[in-house]
Amino acid sequence: MVEPSADKPSRPNQLKRTLTLPYVVLYGLGVTVGAGIYVLVGEVITRAGEHAPFAFLIAGLVMLLPAAAFAELTGRMPFAAAEAHFVGTGFNSQKLFLLVGLAVALVGLVSSAAIAHGAVGYLSQLLDWPIQTLLIMVILVTGIIAGMDIRSSIAMAGLLTLIEIGGLLSIVIGSIWSGNDLVLQATKAVPTSMSPMLWGGIAASSLLAFFAFIGFEDIDSIAEETVNPQKTLSQGIFITLFASIVIYILVVLASLAAVSVSDISGHRAPLAIVFAKTTNFSPLIITVIAIIATVNGIIVQLIISGRVIYGLANRGSLPRGLARINKTTNTPIVATGLSVVVVLALALSFQISRLAEWTSVITLAIFILVCAALIRIKKSSTPAPEGTFIVPVWVPYGGIFACSALLLAGLIAG
Repeated sequence: MVEPSADKPSRPNQLKRTLTLPYVVLYGLGVTVGAGIYVLVGEVITRAGEHAPFAFLIAGLVMLLPAAAFAELTGRMPFAAAEAHFVGTGFNSQKLFLLVGLAVALVGLVSSAAIAHGAVGYLSQLLDWPIQTLLIMVILVTGIIAGMDIRSSIAMAGLLTLIEIGGLLSIVIGSIWSGNDLVLQATKAVPTSMSPMLWGGIAASSLLAFFAFIGFEDIDSIAEETVNPQKTLSQGIFITLFASIVIYILVVLASLAAVSVSDISGHRAPLAIVFAKTTNFSPLIITVIAIIATVNGIIVQLIISGRVIYGLANRGSLPRGLARINKTTNTPIVATGLSVVVVLALALSFQISRLAEWTSVITLAIFILVCAALIRIKKSSTPAPEGTFIVPVWVPYGGIFACSALLLAGLIAG
């Protein structure tokens, strides 16, 4: 089976392989951990109450099967705009190649707009400026950073990632140090009733919590800049996903054990009140860390979107001008600039909850197509490159079922 438009990029537009596993993991954690949990934890708790940790667990488990499918496919096709390559190759369709590529870029753009609202939610605790002014400032600054060379961008994003993870762990440690029983809180999180209203709330909150796990699949966007992609990308995917599941559930348990559902529900800076309660330190500390986390999320999403658009343009599916590489930074500067403009328009037009739900719905639809593509590729008996992580054939079927179930349940309940 021939990959659609799989001709190699011309030499002037060739990205360089410089990223090793630590960079890939920092990139994966940077795009996954942070914005979702810092911003949406209040909304998830509003919908699911004490069952919010269970909602996060469901969302994380749904991610496992498509993550395994991605781990194999990134080894088979280590390209930028990878999901487009996966589906285009699996269905031997240039139209699907373009459609999925555009959908992946859209996920990054809509997600960036949602995260920008989260950044402004915390930033507004420090600056009494108009929300629109803060949105414009945040998006333009992060766009400049995303246009830097990839190692500098990811090194900066990696440093910010370590800070934001430290903030989350401080909430967990502070809650335990304060005498809160996270194990008891975990038992309360497990539903004991089959009430349709209860499960409807859990389903709706799981779809929203799913937004917080989106990111591992974006590791494939730096495939053309990764050393030994067959091994490095699959390892990066699994490390990122498992770390995210553990951190998120602990943070939600720590939050619920320390603060009432009514206090945290709908708060613009939800973890600020949890941090103040569990550590007795000023909420200013976690507010600054949350700003760092959300800004970091925007930077990484803009990097992703720019490279997906670059990947499509460099293979002739979009205007070639979008594949232009800056000679100084060796980054797709035109595609990144276009991404910044679109994110700014989305952020100024829609609210965070709507943007987050759209991101989850589009992502789940892409995952379903990717899993179906892997089934077709396996049936074709196309050999994988040496060192590629191979999954059993039932994994992509399970991924289709899990993603479809969460998508339908969330839409019906929402």
